Amino acid sequence: MTSMEEDFPRGGDVKKSTEGKAAVQRAEVDNLFQSHEQTETKKRKGATQDGGKTSKKQKTANKKGDATILNAPAKCVEILHLKNLKEDMLILGCVKEVTDYDVTVCLPCGLQGYINIKSISDSYTKLLSEQLNTEDTEEICSLEDIFCPGMVLRCIVRKLDIANSGSISIQLSVDPKHVNQALTPNSLKTGMTLSGCVESVEDHGYLVDIGISTTKAFLPRQAAKDKHNNLRELKVGQNLLCRLDEVKSSARVVRLSVSPSVLSQAFAESSHGWTLSNLQPGLLVRAQIKTVTKHGLILSFLSSFRGQVDFLHLEPEQASSYTKGQEVEACVVYIEPSSRLVGLSLRSFLRQPGTLLDSSAVSDERVGKVVEGCKMAAMHHMSGAVLELPDQTAVFVHKNLLRESHSSLDNNKVAAKPEYSCRILHFSPMEQMFFASLRKSMTASPHFRYQDIEAGQIVEGTVSALSDHGMMVKISDFIKGLVPRTHLSDILLRNPEKKYKEGMTIKCRVLSVEADRKRLSLTRKKTLLESTLPPFLTYSDARKGRISHGYIVSIKTFGCIVRFYNDVRGLVPIGELSSEPRLNPEEAFYIGQVLKVKVLQCEPEKEKLLLSFKAAMQDDSAVETPKLQFDFQVGKKLEVLVLKKSIAGLEVDILPDEFRALLPTMHLSDHISNCPLLWEAIREGDTISSLVCLSKNKDTITLTKKPAMKKFLEEGTLAQDFSDIVVGMQLFGWIKNIMPYGVFVEFPHGLIGLAPKSALCDQFVTDLVTVFAVGQTVVAKVTNLDEEKQRFLVTLKVSEVMSPEGEAQTMLLRGLQERRTVAEMLASREDSDLHEQLAALTVGQKLKLTVDVLNDDGATFKSDEIGGATIHASKHHVIGVNLVPGQKVNAVILHIDLISAYIHVSVLAKLLAKKTSLSEGSIHSVMVQHVDKDFSVVAFDESAHLTLIQNARHLNEMFCPGTEKLKLGTCLTVTVLKPSCEELAGLPLVSWGHVAPKRQHALPKSQAPEGHSFGELVKGTVRSVKPTCVLLALEGGGTGSVHVSEVTEGAHVGSFPTSSVKVGSVVTARVIGGRESTGHRFLPFSHPNFKYTIPELTLLASKLVNAVELKPVKPQEKLSSYKVGEQITCFVSKYNPDKKMLEVVTDPSVTGTVDLLDMITDPKGASHPEKLYKPGQAVSATVLVSSNPRRLSLSLTGVTKLEEGNVTLGIVINIDPHLGLLVKLPFGTTGSVALTDVSDAYRPSPLGAFSKGQLLRCFLLGNETGKWQLSLRRSRLNPEQPNSAKDPEVSSIEDLKAGQLLRGFVKSVGERGIFLRLSRSITGRAQLQKSTNYFVANHKILTKNLPVSKPITTMIISVDKKEELVELSLLPEDTGKPDILPESLGLPLRLSGEMKEKHSADRKRKASVSDSQQGQADKQPKKKKKKKGKTCSDVFFREEEKDEQEEGRGKLAPTEGQTVTVSNKKKTKKIKPEDSDSGVEVLEEGLAETKPPTQAMEKDAGPARLRVSAGFCWDVGLSSLKPASVAQEADSSDGEDQEEASKPQRKSRHELEQKKKEEEKALVQRETELMDPTLKPQDAVAFERLLLASPNSSLIWLQYMAHHLQATQIEQARNVAERALKTISFREEQEKLNVWVALLNLENMYGTEESLKKVFERALQFCEPMPIYQQLADIYFRSNKTKEADNLYKTMVKRFRQDKAVWLSYGTFLLQQGQSDAASALLQRALQSLPAKESVGLISKFAQMEFQHGDAERGRAMFDKVLSTYPKRTDLWSIFIDLMIKHGSQKDVRALFDRVIHLSVAVKKTKFFFKRYLEYEKKHGTADSIQAVKEKALEFVEAKGTTAAC
Repeated sequence: MTSMEEDFPRGGDVKKSTEGKAAVQRAEVDNLFQSHEQTETKKRKGATQDGGKTSKKQKTANKKGDATILNAPAKCVEILHLKNLKEDMLILGCVKEVTDYDVTVCLPCGLQGYINIKSISDSYTKLLSEQLNTEDTEEICSLEDIFCPGMVLRCIVRKLDIANSGSISIQLSVDPKHVNQALTPNSLKTGMTLSGCVESVEDHGYLVDIGISTTKAFLPRQAAKDKHNNLRELKVGQNLLCRLDEVKSSARVVRLSVSPSVLSQAFAESSHGWTLSNLQPGLLVRAQIKTVTKHGLILSFLSSFRGQVDFLHLEPEQASSYTKGQEVEACVVYIEPSSRLVGLSLRSFLRQPGTLLDSSAVSDERVGKVVEGCKMAAMHHMSGAVLELPDQTAVFVHKNLLRESHSSLDNNKVAAKPEYSCRILHFSPMEQMFFASLRKSMTASPHFRYQDIEAGQIVEGTVSALSDHGMMVKISDFIKGLVPRTHLSDILLRNPEKKYKEGMTIKCRVLSVEADRKRLSLTRKKTLLESTLPPFLTYSDARKGRISHGYIVSIKTFGCIVRFYNDVRGLVPIGELSSEPRLNPEEAFYIGQVLKVKVLQCEPEKEKLLLSFKAAMQDDSAVETPKLQFDFQVGKKLEVLVLKKSIAGLEVDILPDEFRALLPTMHLSDHISNCPLLWEAIREGDTISSLVCLSKNKDTITLTKKPAMKKFLEEGTLAQDFSDIVVGMQLFGWIKNIMPYGVFVEFPHGLIGLAPKSALCDQFVTDLVTVFAVGQTVVAKVTNLDEEKQRFLVTLKVSEVMSPEGEAQTMLLRGLQERRTVAEMLASREDSDLHEQLAALTVGQKLKLTVDVLNDDGATFKSDEIGGATIHASKHHVIGVNLVPGQKVNAVILHIDLISAYIHVSVLAKLLAKKTSLSEGSIHSVMVQHVDKDFSVVAFDESAHLTLIQNARHLNEMFCPGTEKLKLGTCLTVTVLKPSCEELAGLPLVSWGHVAPKRQHALPKSQAPEGHSFGELVKGTVRSVKPTCVLLALEGGGTGSVHVSEVTEGAHVGSFPTSSVKVGSVVTARVIGGRESTGHRFLPFSHPNFKYTIPELTLLASKLVNAVELKPVKPQEKLSSYKVGEQITCFVSKYNPDKKMLEVVTDPSVTGTVDLLDMITDPKGASHPEKLYKPGQAVSATVLVSSNPRRLSLSLTGVTKLEEGNVTLGIVINIDPHLGLLVKLPFGTTGSVALTDVSDAYRPSPLGAFSKGQLLRCFLLGNETGKWQLSLRRSRLNPEQPNSAKDPEVSSIEDLKAGQLLRGFVKSVGERGIFLRLSRSITGRAQLQKSTNYFVANHKILTKNLPVSKPITTMIISVDKKEELVELSLLPEDTGKPDILPESLGLPLRLSGEMKEKHSADRKRKASVSDSQQGQADKQPKKKKKKKGKTCSDVFFREEEKDEQEEGRGKLAPTEGQTVTVSNKKKTKKIKPEDSDSGVEVLEEGLAETKPPTQAMEKDAGPARLRVSAGFCWDVGLSSLKPASVAQEADSSDGEDQEEASKPQRKSRHELEQKKKEEEKALVQRETELMDPTLKPQDAVAFERLLLASPNSSLIWLQYMAHHLQATQIEQARNVAERALKTISFREEQEKLNVWVALLNLENMYGTEESLKKVFERALQFCEPMPIYQQLADIYFRSNKTKEADNLYKTMVKRFRQDKAVWLSYGTFLLQQGQSDAASALLQRALQSLPAKESVGLISKFAQMEFQHGDAERGRAMFDKVLSTYPKRTDLWSIFIDLMIKHGSQKDVRALFDRVIHLSVAVKKTKFFFKRYLEYEKKHGTADSIQAVKEKALEFVEAKGTTAAC
């Protein structure tokens, strides 16, 4: 009855109350399958278009009766959307993936849900709890044991959660108590199918939980075997689909079966009593089709139920054959709980219960791929669209994925497209169909699946969340990665939220990808991000000898574990960690540290990797470190590596130092049309050579490849700044910007000039864009200077600027060469067959083509040889030719477009005719046949010759104005320069003019106009004067050149001959040779091809006389005429910085070179050698040698050879730490400097002050086998100055004598001894016995403590002059220096000679006395007072005394705790091994009777050492604590000691006790001082002692720095700071920050701006940037550097715009400077940059700052404005009141209190303000004002009533 009421409720449709259940509030998110349209009810009320027209009778029936039916059929069939899902909705699903803790389930229509491990069943949860509580975890039943992909499940939606990404997560459950919650025992009928879970395993079967507590369901074991084919038994928790075979005892016991054959025939019947409340998904029903629509079917089943079948669940083969009234078999898919809508499926695979669905396509390779060329198969406006892939596969696109996330859907617009590009999202087993997306954001995304990302790849993403374990980064809508906390930076960040904000875009590097688990690990470590070393992605990549970056993941006692990409790991053994001995890994390294490692051994099959830090560091040290700063020079030639391409240009690395630079696109060529071609041809990773430096702006270096600009930079003198510019100067530059009033031209060194509109062209120009282009190379002449504003004007008129003759032909050849280079680069690419074919084509080449298409524009052809290119002839090139499609024709190529693969051809007969020969110098008429941007193709009228010409004849005419532009059909006159030019692929090279003369035949060669001949006198006008030449405009046309050597006779040294010639003057000259028009190469008149356009002239008076006969002189003859040592006059051409040499010329045909060392005599001149000599200057040089036929080696110093005993200059070319320096000397020789000749005083690192390329003054000692021996000793270089050498020079072995003390450098250490370098040719040896007083078992101990090239003091024992052997001693008693081995090593002493014999005799005597008096000593009573005796340690003797030593040790050595008896006075004392400082056994002996106690104490015992808890021993001078008498005795000689021993001075007992008390008192006082923490250190020793105890204390380090600064020891203070930064642990961030701030202060006060900048940049690398910026700003402010502080604050607000503290700090600074307006503007910027929630607090802070530092009235206005908007912010009212009390008047304060007490706020807060008001009046007011406040309070209480009173 209950069920009947639910199915057919009375009284209409009454909604159930939802008070007891809270509605799930979900934010609208951009989900793949979530609709953003109106609610379902509104949509379905109007959705009648597919259901047909409803009759009036039906509508009436609906109003009366059908409105009460809950599962009334939908008017429009649509798929199941995410919005239709409700909690407690039953739905059928298919298992997609099984993990450890949940199961992923595919739901109908592409939806996806998850089943948690706790939502399986109660029995399974209980079983897991029991198994986890036991120690045996191997028997745990995992989800993979009970679920498998393809399994069909009946599920219920338990919860709809919002995930972290904002999408809705569907939480499902298969627990029978939830799925079957609507079933009761009475509703169970035989034949029903239910879902259940195995509850327990019994002997004869299984108990199955079907969700009804009072019913026990049993599955016989035999029935289970029928299903599982005896493979394995069922397990607890396993989900089953069962059929009720038998119901017993009022449904208290039921029997089940699970046979697939039975289940496939178990249809739901009306007799089963199914209702809409307990209807289950997965039920098989027999239904009848009621309505057929294009979107699906409406069915009737179980006599009274309605359901729908969407188009996704129709059988594809029968989709068009369904008819109304047809009987079908269906499967229930879902039941909506609210609308009671039932979704059905007709798919055959769902109508076979108990079988697995095919889910193999889930991992199909097409998933995630983008598919092109898809067709629209069907459009379902309420659901989506079905696409057909090129392989006929159907895919479904949800309607939300037909559009972008924030745009509306236009079905007509989508359906109108002919083809689509879609991305396959996933495969749905429930529909056996792929789901896809048409969103461009998805199809264009490079990362859609985790499989699309590879380890080591650089990815970009946005920060989505920060947590304790790391940072989540969103790579795309479908991929997220984790940056572990240790990988947020190179160091561990304590506050990562300060550096990273949500929404911030960052770049990361992929550490590992687990695509199956959807896990992505990333790193933000800068070292890994910027690493250029090859990454180790697999063990196979880690080949032996390779170096890569890795990070430490574990630190053990045996070494460090280093990890690379994809979990590739390796071990660095402790011996390979560092070259330092006794290294503690935990102290030297930290987890997450990135280091370079070198592979020592790799076994990929075993995944074993042996690495080394030490070897990687050694490799780094072997490579020369690059310079920290690029040596920028305008015009310097470079080679670069292309890193990145952009529209603006190429980002490159300058090789080999890898400095970043920019090559703009417009600087790739002088031809604007070639720039995009070259940009397209160049690829990332290519190397480009022949670039030059152009300009440098801050850190950006700009390069150029423009040939004209490169030539200008090489030849001309540059204007480096405005002061170098003079009127009339001609400069090469490029167009920077085009404005209506003129053109801005930029020149090298960043100079910019303006060319006004009137100074651009000789013709009037209206539109400047048509004449000039940005990036165009131009020649400009300075016309006006504005000294005050540092501006200048230039002119670009061709008539006013000059360019070399033949410039048009030179530009033509360069431009065509660039295009050939582009063709070759494109052809060299992979899959570039078409480009290879295009590169083989040339202009003028004939082709055999087939006519394809004819139209009004011309004709299009096809070629069998050239596939993929478009071949076209314009209408002008088919005139008069009858063409038909398919016709075979011949054509000639006019132009090839390499980028678009477009070929322009012509079929005109005159261009295909036979060519006639051309002669050089002949003049012809030509016609333009094709015009490109920079070049044109012309055809000769008389012949079929084609050739190319430059459109413009001047750089400033690249875009010809007006009538000057070349057009198709234009007639020109050309002069043939070369009949066949190789650079033009055999085409003739011509020069052209616009005015075509009358048509005439070419003259024969014999009648061609003659040029200037040798000896001819010509007249001309000086057109321009250059440093090295003078250009003349000759009468009759043409240009002549006068070399600088041919201007004046007898030029004086230092003069500039060309300066004597004035522009405009008329001169007479004589022809002596000629220059090529293209290369400007000089040729003498005797050359067979002498006739050239530029004649070489002379102005020398001696050569202008006609009677003088000039004879030809060849360059070789001229060179041979120069003799070595001869003085000649030459002229400076230019300085070559690359080769470090000066180029000079002696005449037009001979060029000489002067090396840098032959130029200067003072090292100061080497810094800027180009400034020593200027181009065109006459200098006197000495001939050295002419090694090259075209070169002459000269010297400007006057010296021609090196002589022994002289001082010369040299350049360091190599540094050997063990041998010395290798130096380059003048005249091509080399020399070496030994370590002993570097300085007069030896230093620990003698070569540390030298570097490669350094210039030195060297003394020539002698020449051996062609190499000079050099000395850098000051005593040699400046012998006239008194200089006492600390380490005198040893010139020969004769200078050495026995007993002499001197110092030498350690050469080597071996078993034979220590070898010292005493001079460049003398080496001495110190045997091991003569090296140290300690016994050394292995010479390696000496090697570690005596590095090579260390200077040490030695004494000469003997000198064998014949054999040249020198024996040395390093013993302290010989040298007077400490032992070469430190005492801290704990080595045993080595005794010999008298000391050994004396020691042995004493030990024997003591042993015999001890044996004889042992018994008597035990009987005598022990005295309380004991005297200290001599302490003697066991020592090692030489080998011949071993037996005696062992015997003595056996008698004397006591065991632990043993009492040792002493013969003298029979005193005994307990001795333990711990009492020995050195760790060996120690014997305490009595004093000899003949020795005074004091003498023995002072002489033998030695001073005791003070020990502290830290375990360190300070050897403080405790001798200062002794009485004066004792000190005198300690300093006495041996003779005095013996005298005192023979006459002992005994002291009384009182004197001895008094002395002991004084010593103890002094010792206690000293210890108290040392232990006093408040005692301020007074010297460096005290500071060092404190630092040993507290190395991480920045306070001590800063005090140490202050100690040095007080003594003006600036460099020592810097060194202390650097030590502190290296010593303080990296975990102590605040301590390190304190040191960085102190170092910044130091550099600000005592350093330079450059040193401060360097420290600041270093601090930013090791610390959080924000505090460093703030501290430096405070330093600037305190030191009154307001400009620097302001600039720094501007940088801070740009970099840290999200940090509120930065804005407040900057605002405070501005207000303190009195810049209130600037502070107000800053506040507005801050409000725009910070989140809106920060606005109120920010304004209040600025208002407070106005009160404190600015205008109080302005601050008051700001508070009034904020509080008028937020009147209930009582915290702001309190701040306002405090500020007004401090800065305002009493009247204003009272008015403010009156405003506050009338606010509409809580009573409690109003009472608080009344209390403050009363306190203020009591302090500042009168009795009347106090009474007035009380009355106001009383009125408030009366108004509020009892609320206020309480």
